[in-house]
Amino acid sequence: RGLARCAALGVDLDALISMNQTHSASVMTVGAEGADRPRVDAMVTAAPGLALTVLHADCAPVLFADARNGVIGAAHAGWRGAAGGIIEATLEAMGAIGAARSSTVAVIGPTIAHASYEVGPDFPVPIVTALPAAADFFTPSKRYGHHMFDLPGYILMRLEAAGVGETQNIDIDTYADEERFFSYRRNTHRGETDYGRLLSAIVLEG
Repeated sequence: RGLARCAALGVDLDALISMNQTHSASVMTVGAEGADRPRVDAMVTAAPGLALTVLHADCAPVLFADARNGVIGAAHAGWRGAAGGIIEATLEAMGAIGAARSSTVAVIGPTIAHASYEVGPDFPVPIVTALPAAADFFTPSKRYGHHMFDLPGYILMRLEAAGVGETQNIDIDTYADEERFFSYRRNTHRGETDYGRLLSAIVLEG
């Protein structure tokens, strides 16, 4: 599988860089020598030929590119990481190696959509308390005391507020599209323990 992924990306196997993700706001800058599964939730690089990857199964993969200045980034953004500042931390790390926010493009890959993401009574307090504008991304669900959360919309808001030049959500719901995508929440609702992982990647061409 690793070889097939590399062939699709046009890189060697040892150039496929992955993370040990912990739902944090930690970022690592990766040099030409690569990295061995750092315990972070985002990576950035200005080294051509490296494929920065994100594993996900409902959380949002956010891929960043400043083609003008030759810097890329990849972030894993669930609600906890997004609320904790992983988007902003990734942009700061990219800026430290030459990127400009105004010329950066950020794309949200397949992730759980608003219509599929019900959260319990503990929400929206932990997110709205830190950022009141986030209240716009919660709507009441059919169950009393529960809400539907628009995670991609919330991340887009944070990207735009951070000054990213261009943003896009490809608007694919991992929960609803069972034929093409794994979903942690879908399998959990069915009582299944094996839910698989998706891999999103970005490469800076030499």
